[in-house]
Amino acid sequence: MKRISIFLRKVILPLALAALLLLLFRPVYTEDGAINYLLLWICVGIPFGIHRMFLWLVPHKFDLAGTVGVFALNVIVGGLIGGFALIWQVVSGIVATVKG
Repeated sequence: MKRISIFLRKVILPLALAALLLLLFRPVYTEDGAINYLLLWICVGIPFGIHRMFLWLVPHKFDLAGTVGVFALNVIVGGLIGGFALIWQVVSGIVATVKG
């Protein structure tokens, strides 16, 4: 019973969230029927990577365009980190399930 709980919490729940994000962001990463895999990676990785960023760039003494640009850079970097964090979380969840 413990293995089922670990599997559901550490593998199925993150994959279900990633699938939900894939459905929600489909218009963003699809252009003319072709998939832009970099945008897909960033869109799915955002909730998994934003809190794992070690350094947030803080816009200091920027105008509005500079502030929005720095915020966008933070989101892009967080999404890239989040793609790797999602894979790591699923693999470690499978290992924890097997170990029991």
